Amino acid sequence: MAFSVKDEATDAAVRKLATLKGKGLTDVIREACENEFARTRGSIPLQDRLQAISERYLSFPKRRARDAG
Repeated sequence: MAFSVKDEATDAAVRKLATLKGKGLTDVIREACENEFARTRGSIPLQDRLQAISERYLSFPKRRARDAG
């Protein structure tokens, strides 16, 4: 599971961030990706996220009243 960075500017940026944070390259890349994922996911409006959850919930099989007990 290796990545090969062929862009010098990207390589330099990752190495500078790793040095600044005192972490390894893998840790810095993982952290950056997780942060970007969270930031991007946060840009999806709450109403849209709730709609997706609601649609998923409504797709579940209905339980009969006596089974709910």
